[in-house]
Amino acid sequence: MPMPKKMKKGYFVQGEFVAEGSERDLELKAELKGSDTPSRTELKAQSAALQTLGEQLLTLRADLLNSLQLPGQLLDALSHAAGLTNFEARRRQMQFIGKLMRKLDSATLDLVRHALDTQAMGPAADTLLLHQAEQWRDGMVQDDALVARWIDQHPATDIQHLRALVRQVRKEASPEKPGMAVRKGRAFRDLFQLIRDGLGLPDKDGDSLATPSYQSQKEAS
Repeated sequence: MPMPKKMKKGYFVQGEFVAEGSERDLELKAELKGSDTPSRTELKAQSAALQTLGEQLLTLRADLLNSLQLPGQLLDALSHAAGLTNFEARRRQMQFIGKLMRKLDSATLDLVRHALDTQAMGPAADTLLLHQAEQWRDGMVQDDALVARWIDQHPATDIQHLRALVRQVRKEASPEKPGMAVRKGRAFRDLFQLIRDGLGLPDKDGDSLATPSYQSQKEAS
């Protein structure tokens, strides 16, 4: 005669049987204790979310990606993943990227999400920045205080080059003879480009990580 099956130790919660020592049991006990330690289920969900965030980085334009200043190991892993076509190899690489994403601090992760949101806004975001660039350019030509404010906000700017461009634009803005149209020469365009670069505006053909031009840029560096 077969021995009766030994019942698992446990209890019921809202009609659900919870075995002692199970993952659900540990979660419930942690909740009862008021523990702030995330459960294994929560950790697994966080890990999956970070891996998804890493996958989204593959679609990010090169200018936005470079602005994040991510660790070199992560950038190399992303670059390698972009060139993989084998499903299993890509799956393993994305798991590795997820592991590297977990090493990033919360501030960097917020910047990653912001960059992805900026790209998702598409042309609207670029149009807004273009208007800002135009306002900066026109303001600098009219007022030295705007030049000083730009330098204060963008300390990496080549200050001598900026001031030289502003002086040249002002000179060109004075018509040679009364009644003649204002001439907008190369300095006018160069000043706008300097401001555009400082604001992080991409070129019209801004690259994403998955494009060949990004790969060649990585190899060149």
